[in-house]
Amino acid sequence: MKKILYTKFQYIDELVAQLGEQKEFKRAIRRSNLYKFWSKVAGEKFSEYSKPYSMLKGNVMVIACKTPIVAQELLLRKTELLNKLKPYIESLKMNVSDLKFDSKKWIED
Repeated sequence: MKKILYTKFQYIDELVAQLGEQKEFKRAIRRSNLYKFWSKVAGEKFSEYSKPYSMLKGNVMVIACKTPIVAQELLLRKTELLNKLKPYIESLKMNVSDLKFDSKKWIED
């Protein structure tokens, strides 16, 4: 039986550094950080009934809403929400041009 020698180990910090250099990983981290600010942007009233779901082409952020009523109410406040979101977007060096509210994307935790 042939003996296998494991000699090319990589340290965790090296793996994390390699991941940090990947474009897709950086984009995912920035999106995740932006999603964390949604509760501040939406306010206490809507933060438990809506949450960021994904990003579409054209820099459109999809917001999952618990009910169509919440989606409609947020749609009416879209300009206000985009203005509140703007400082967070700029600090993360991202671009969000529009918000889409969808009650079909809601998933209970």
